[in-house]
Amino acid sequence: MTKILILFILSTTYILSNINTIVSIVPQQTFLKAIGGDKINITLMVQAGDSPHAYEPKPSQMLSVNKADLYMAIGVEFEDVWLAKFKSLNKQMHIIDISKGVKKMHMLQKCEHGHETHAHETHNHTGTDPHIWTSPKNVKIIAENIYETLAKYDPSNIKYYKENLKRFLTSIENTDKKIKKILSGLKDSRTFMVFHPSWGYFANAYNLKQIAVEVEGKSPKPRELVHLINEAKEEKVNAIFTQPEFSDSAAKIIAKELHIPVVKVTPMAPNWSENLINMAKTIAGEK
Repeated sequence: MTKILILFILSTTYILSNINTIVSIVPQQTFLKAIGGDKINITLMVQAGDSPHAYEPKPSQMLSVNKADLYMAIGVEFEDVWLAKFKSLNKQMHIIDISKGVKKMHMLQKCEHGHETHAHETHNHTGTDPHIWTSPKNVKIIAENIYETLAKYDPSNIKYYKENLKRFLTSIENTDKKIKKILSGLKDSRTFMVFHPSWGYFANAYNLKQIAVEVEGKSPKPRELVHLINEAKEEKVNAIFTQPEFSDSAAKIIAKELHIPVVKVTPMAPNWSENLINMAKTIAGEK
């Protein structure tokens, strides 16, 4: 009788145990929580305020990797170095690319004449923009990939995940509608300026143009700074967006010259919907 009871407890614990899942960045955590709910345990690698470009995991995070069932990758730079190491540490862990199906764009690059190209244009450069979650259309694809992964590895809760996916897709559609409505009133300019070129997918989704202060990880030289100021004047830019993860000294110089505000915003924010809506409001000149 004792053996039967132990076996029952063990089997029940196994059935009720959550999936241990690791994600790279904060927005992924938001998306995964929306669909996985209380059926999953989530470990976040790149904490809020840190940059995913050259992140190094902490020892405690490596311990979580050792216990993980799934790693949901999204294509940020530090994954290029660390995913293979994570896999060697935990060979039982499944690595899933939840960016599958998203059409990647080229990262903002410098052309031969020294001026910047804009992220919504197509150019023959290497390197793709990893910030795919700044477009609601892409978030839908990411959400579907998360659902399919959870459904595959935890089929007993497929109905639960499906209902959560349905609600989340509705919220994504509502976000998209709000942004389109906000931007529908734009008259003077559809151009916005950023320090780091993280908003190319957002620009592409809403027929906007992104001008970046920093290109290829480098701040502009004096001559390039003058060009940026003149371009911003011509395009009637009304704000410069900077990220807490990067220095914004060059952006402040431009803002002072143009008498426009520097707005702190990060694509790594957990409240992705509110974040994009606020971006749209600033671009549209709303207070």
